[in-house]
Amino acid sequence: MTAAVAWDLSPGNEFVVNGVPWTVEAFQPQVGKVVLVRPEHEAWKTSVRQLMHHPNIRPSTRTRKDLPAASRGRQPKGVLDLPPSKRPLVMLRVDHLREVETGFRSGDPLNALPGEPKPQYDPNSTTLTERRHAKVRELRQDTIRNPDLAAAHCLDKVSYRTLIRWDLDRRRFGPVGCADDRWLREATGRQISAAVREVIFAVRHETLHRSKLTAKDRERLIHQYVREEFGKDEPVPSYETLRVVWKEWFGSTGARQRFAVSAARAQAVATGRHVVVSRPGQVVALDTTVLPVKVREQVFGDPVSVHLTLALDVYTHSIVAFRLTLVSDTSVDVAMILRDVMMPLPMRPDWGEEMEWAYPGVPGSVIAEFTDGKVAGLPFFAPETVTTDHGSVYKNHHLIEVQRVIGATIRPSRVLRPPDKQAVERAFGAIQSLLFRILPGYQGVDSSDRGIDPESDACITVAEMEHLIATWVVRTWQNRRFGSYYSSCRS
Repeated sequence: MTAAVAWDLSPGNEFVVNGVPWTVEAFQPQVGKVVLVRPEHEAWKTSVRQLMHHPNIRPSTRTRKDLPAASRGRQPKGVLDLPPSKRPLVMLRVDHLREVETGFRSGDPLNALPGEPKPQYDPNSTTLTERRHAKVRELRQDTIRNPDLAAAHCLDKVSYRTLIRWDLDRRRFGPVGCADDRWLREATGRQISAAVREVIFAVRHETLHRSKLTAKDRERLIHQYVREEFGKDEPVPSYETLRVVWKEWFGSTGARQRFAVSAARAQAVATGRHVVVSRPGQVVALDTTVLPVKVREQVFGDPVSVHLTLALDVYTHSIVAFRLTLVSDTSVDVAMILRDVMMPLPMRPDWGEEMEWAYPGVPGSVIAEFTDGKVAGLPFFAPETVTTDHGSVYKNHHLIEVQRVIGATIRPSRVLRPPDKQAVERAFGAIQSLLFRILPGYQGVDSSDRGIDPESDACITVAEMEHLIATWVVRTWQNRRFGSYYSSCRS
């Protein structure tokens, strides 16, 4: 079954005769005469009767106004374009449309099935709208009774508007109009010559370190490069093809240029292997941030800002050491915090027994023998690898000597790669939300959240803040269950 297509013989429309395109130059309906022309050929004067009975003629899709714009100039879709497994599904949809239209699955009263027409589909007693609503109810009931079969037939989500759309497309394109466009055969794809491929990679390498360019800018550079290297005879794909190929090969271009450059550099040196942290002390992450709470210095009592440096064990997420400095930290401060990582934290006078060493495997009495006192419940070990950022305090000879003495490896994280130190970044955010926000002198996350005068609210000294953080780390942080890492098998 094929759709009947009305011929438009107005001047300018095109017909394909024996595989050759001809354009209508003139049409005289009063005498049934038509004049067809094509470049470098004599005009073909014929009649409408001869055209109608020609064995190999069809309207060209380039001038058919009944086709969507995307289908003009292309081979019309047909049933043969469908996979063999989808053709019965299309004909099943056509049968449903015939039953809605005529009351008979075959569309012919002479070939009626037993019980046809059904009362809800009888054209003599129902309207077309009523029959369509009845068909929707029937398909929904079939879906409830056998959802798997309905899904296999692709009839489980049919609505009233779906039936109208199928019917209109069937009248325009034939049975294939009822098919899902995703069932049609895939496009043949794009072809990129070796020369154009070389040019695309050259333009990528050239523009990576420059400011961000649009797809149109890259297209102009590709055309320029092709003309200079391969001459004007080398064909260049269209803009849309270049845009799609660029996205397939290099990913989306929506990122900021600095992040795109960083990602390209990381990809160039990537080994394909990932570091798996499997034991305590294997990786310790160091980072420094400004304390979001104003404190008072101990000499003159002025409100000041201090820097907080954290050392976090990546495996256990334990804060194994921290340090407060009035000014920005130095390499000496980094060396001291590494020393604190390897030394046990002594108990303080106001700390109770619940904060003492309580780790299995090593009794607290053994630890107390070489520390001359009780030890708080904070891990200590010799770190194997220390991950830092790219601050100047980590790039000096003093820290290199510290690295040699303690036998650790200090490695900077990748540029613009926060996941390399995401554990310590999350720790900063957790401490801020769990502790710092409720303290007087808290400055907020930015100037919009800042109070009227956080400096005047500051009442905690640097020493008191250090003691408060140490108490909170040992008592709260070390005993806190983290949802992302705690076992799901909870009692």
